[in-house]
Amino acid sequence: MSAILLIPAVAGCGSDGDDEPKNVSAKTAALGTITPGVIKVAVQPYAPYTSVQGDRIVGLDGDILAYAAKKLGLEVKPQVTDFAGMLAGVQSRRVDITIGGVAWSADRQKQGLFTDPPYYSPPAMAVRSGKTYKTVDDLKGLQLGTVEGYVWVKSIQAVPDAKLHAYPDANGVFDDLGAGRVDVGFLDPLIIIAAQKERPDLKIDTQYMTPPTAAQVKAKPAYEYFQPYQTGFYLPEKATKLEKAISAQIDAMYENGELEKLVKKYGGDPEQFLKPSADVATARRGVDRPQDWTPPSIAQ
Repeated sequence: MSAILLIPAVAGCGSDGDDEPKNVSAKTAALGTITPGVIKVAVQPYAPYTSVQGDRIVGLDGDILAYAAKKLGLEVKPQVTDFAGMLAGVQSRRVDITIGGVAWSADRQKQGLFTDPPYYSPPAMAVRSGKTYKTVDDLKGLQLGTVEGYVWVKSIQAVPDAKLHAYPDANGVFDDLGAGRVDVGFLDPLIIIAAQKERPDLKIDTQYMTPPTAAQVKAKPAYEYFQPYQTGFYLPEKATKLEKAISAQIDAMYENGELEKLVKKYGGDPEQFLKPSADVATARRGVDRPQDWTPPSIAQ
């Protein structure tokens, strides 16, 4: 996904200079956004996670942020850029936040703040209908596709006797999968689910991989990208009040069923998207979360 593209953050997002809205409450103003009462959001077109329609951000991430922003009294102002610009806009504080399946990483958190995970992205595979693949071992010797620059490139290269097919975008993966030139495509799950609905002629299915074991990852570190990853909304380093406020709204959405509703709206499985794997807590404890932090989850 764009969220895990191996692209340096070099571009930036410009400020739109909008005047603050009228009647901003003191509580909302205290959140410390660049413009009081407004949350400036850097996004790239990446449906069904993020896309801009008029002045609204729609998609899974867009809907989650819209819910939180409404609760906090903030008006959402999107700024469209590319993935590098999303990260750079946050790190230079030209925007208040960026969203769109951004993967938490130890390196990224050194230059910004991550909210609690709005969802967890499971390792999804696009496969030709009638075929079943469950584990990394099932991928040996197969034709495996993904998009150039995605971290799955490294994972695929580590699979014994597998051949990597890298494409400029997801359409190339789907085209060759439908034509039988690729056995499995690695893309973000909602992208695959959307393609199933929009292009039934491809005759593809969505399958979730059983993540590699700790021993397998130790033997081949690149296999870590075949594991689920935690997403987050990404904010500037000094935006501590805003981060805490949005994280609180995200946590509430796990509790009140709102996240389950939104994940289902876009074709996702809440059991896959809203329950953390064991390594989520250990990755962040003592890094950007307290040692006793518990990742949010729907009821077990």
